[in-house]
Amino acid sequence: MQSAVVIEHVAGMNYSACAPDLPECASTGDTIDEVRRNIHEAIEVHLQGLREDGEPIPEPTTQVTYAEVA
Repeated sequence: MQSAVVIEHVAGMNYSACAPDLPECASTGDTIDEVRRNIHEAIEVHLQGLREDGEPIPEPTTQVTYAEVA
């Protein structure tokens, strides 16, 4: 399974990441590498919790693209 992840830099602070297809699944980190590791772990824990609770795993629906602008 692949999950879209959005990473943002919070000016003057750290990085935050969220998985839009998994509500309330988010993490932070001081560096890009750290936030990537943390969100990966957060997704795994989130999915494990859904399985343990007998909840369905949401199908990924988020699409990611970039817009070229001048």
